[in-house]
Amino acid sequence: MVNPLTRVRKKGAVVLLALFCGQGATVLPANAQATLRIGAIPDQNPERLNRRYGQLATELSDQLKVSVRYVPVSNYPAAVSAFRTGSLDLVWFGGLTGIQARLQTPGAQVLAQRAIDAKFNSVFIANTSAGLQPISSIDGLKSLKGKRFTFGSESSTSGRLMPQHFLAQAGVTPKQFAGGQAGFSGSHDATIALVQSGSYQAGAVSEPVWNVAVKNGKVDPNKVKVIWKTPPFGNYHWVVRPNLDQRFGKGFTTKLQKAILGLTPTNERQKTILELFAAKRFVPAQESQYQPIEKVGRQLGKIR
Repeated sequence: MVNPLTRVRKKGAVVLLALFCGQGATVLPANAQATLRIGAIPDQNPERLNRRYGQLATELSDQLKVSVRYVPVSNYPAAVSAFRTGSLDLVWFGGLTGIQARLQTPGAQVLAQRAIDAKFNSVFIANTSAGLQPISSIDGLKSLKGKRFTFGSESSTSGRLMPQHFLAQAGVTPKQFAGGQAGFSGSHDATIALVQSGSYQAGAVSEPVWNVAVKNGKVDPNKVKVIWKTPPFGNYHWVVRPNLDQRFGKGFTTKLQKAILGLTPTNERQKTILELFAAKRFVPAQESQYQPIEKVGRQLGKIR
């Protein structure tokens, strides 16, 4: 009589073979217990992020036939740290955090971006009571001197890095804001809420997040308005750790990239995921696209 569970040792691991009467042997795949952990910078409210990445995790799990789990993090630096230590395998980073993560994790790869990320924009918004007029050029940012101004997260590309870069081009430093410094709201949603409430007179946010907020009725045009749109720059992208083929099998990273690039609005569930990303499709991306962000990051001391 054959024991129904035969233990086979291979490279120190125990693989269980289940033998069923007259049915032959079924072998547990090497990646049966592995979980692909996905994460993201917390640039919006947790409820929206949980919905976005929870649905994406389900879609990728069905396509790739592996367990996929969304692991939220508390802030932008935590996303970079979790990626470096291997607690996260695939992360939706902003331009700056993606560069930080790749510099700290040799071999990490850029997989994809949205079409809008190649030419991304931030918008400067102002409370209508602040008396700020629309700005037609970078030089017009001087009108923000002496105002209560807030960025988003300290590590946000579209909510801090590039807005501060353009302010610097106009000769405006954070010390010239009211109180001798800028605020940091922590996220784009929070920036919109703080400027709309009047806690801050102006701030900088991601244009796609602003557009979604307007569409969803979260913006009162009588209280807050856009006063300037930045020139375009590269931003968000998917970055993957270098060891996934060893954990999940040869060619897994390529399969993962194809699954992300293959999300289409013609599929109802995938359409919902794309809408949550404010995207029509994901497209291939290259590290070279983010070199200008790295240059600005080094100039402002965010990359060393």
